[in-house]
Amino acid sequence: MDKKIKSFTVSIYTENNIGLLNRISAIFQRRHINIESMNISVSEIEGVSRFTILVNMTENQVKKIIAQIEKQVEVIKAYFHTDEETIYQESCMFKIKSDLLFEERQIQNIIKESNAIIVTVNKEFFVLEKSGRRHEIELLHRELSAFGIMQFVRSGRIAVTKDELKISQMLKAFNN
Repeated sequence: MDKKIKSFTVSIYTENNIGLLNRISAIFQRRHINIESMNISVSEIEGVSRFTILVNMTENQVKKIIAQIEKQVEVIKAYFHTDEETIYQESCMFKIKSDLLFEERQIQNIIKESNAIIVTVNKEFFVLEKSGRRHEIELLHRELSAFGIMQFVRSGRIAVTKDELKISQMLKAFNN
């Protein structure tokens, strides 16, 4: 058995029912597994939601978690993937005092070099948006921290697999 702890992206296709988030997070909690990030959104299939959860654990642990998750009535299918098997991003926003944008040339360089986007500017503050890998966002955060960040928020991981998931075909066959 592989006992090496790695990052796994868990994708769960579900019906959208009240209380499911609680039950899924409890499965991780009972095993003392910390959820690094979580994103829940509509999926490519009408009426089906998708949970994208980032966790650090062994492959054996993630297989057991997937089996437990799939026992939930509303869960249609659950998958796990390594970082190498997925294309993933995170997104974040920074709120910073506007005068710094005009007075600190270095901030303009940081924005340009990081490929961040200015979302809005007013007299009091400006807002930057950055999408990318976690280490890119953390680097930008460190660089901007020297100037003072008024607010910061980062999303959970969003990911697609490099290989095709057969979930859409499986659901179409089930509905026919």
